[in-house]
Amino acid sequence: MDQALATNTTLKSLRIDIDTADINARLVHESVSEIKVDFIDSVGTAQNKYVSDAKSQLAKKLNALSYTATESKIKLSVQKAYYDLVNAQSQLELKKQSLTRAQTQLKVANASVAVGTRAKTDVLQAEMGVSGAQAALVSAENAVEVARLTLNQTMGVDLSKQWVLTDKDKMGTVTEMPLEEATAKAIKDRVEMAQRQGDVDVAQLNYDLIAKYSAASTYNGQIAKNDIAKAKLAIEDQKTKITMEVTQNYFNLNAAKKAVEFNQKAKESAAESYRLTNLRFENGLATTLEVIQAEEELTTKENQYQDALHQYHLAAMNYQTSIGE
Repeated sequence: MDQALATNTTLKSLRIDIDTADINARLVHESVSEIKVDFIDSVGTAQNKYVSDAKSQLAKKLNALSYTATESKIKLSVQKAYYDLVNAQSQLELKKQSLTRAQTQLKVANASVAVGTRAKTDVLQAEMGVSGAQAALVSAENAVEVARLTLNQTMGVDLSKQWVLTDKDKMGTVTEMPLEEATAKAIKDRVEMAQRQGDVDVAQLNYDLIAKYSAASTYNGQIAKNDIAKAKLAIEDQKTKITMEVTQNYFNLNAAKKAVEFNQKAKESAAESYRLTNLRFENGLATTLEVIQAEEELTTKENQYQDALHQYHLAAMNYQTSIGE
């Protein structure tokens, strides 16, 4: 992650913007500091001294917040690329397992035909199973390479870099908290709220200066009052958006967690069914086609479980990002 944050060109550009904002803030502050409080005799002068300084400080603060928000987006992209590679590698392992099962079945079929206990069609069916598994394996190998290249590009490292992923089949730990608590945390920690509050503070300062050095009842005062109201509405709108996002991600995470559990049970049932069908085949009570069908069902359930695990990782990632982690 540190590698991605260090090499990302967007972040490099934002660092330059932040430095420029700092310089501008210092220039404005030094300029307005020359305006003595005792000499302020109009709204315009007061705005030049206080509002200009406040806006430059806000711009400085917002640039820093924008940098944090961009960091979060980059981290999100890296995490997604990582989990895509995890999923691709896990799918590749499943395809290898499926090919091994198909090859074993082909060996059994050939041996049975050799001793006259099975028909040639059993071998043909087993060969088709092997061919299908081989094709799926090639496709999975290509998917791994694409996912690896995407991760390397997102990380900003050499495209040829290889990765060793550990604990890739685990669900991981997600912060567990009630929905209301999660929403409150997001509203408190999300940078968007700080941005909206900064707008309110500047609008309030402008209104206060007009009221002090002129009159709140003037047209400018009324406009400044409307600016405050509009900025406060933006805060409420932002709260609603964050609440909606957190709520959706919260339920998506719970649904994804249940999907992993259900698909794990289905995978285990399919594995047992495949085992029993193989036993029946060895005792002459099942056909090669039945074994192939049981293997295909197992492969399907294994893939569905892996897809569910992948979706859980993505849901967890989106949820943690939405609550400001």
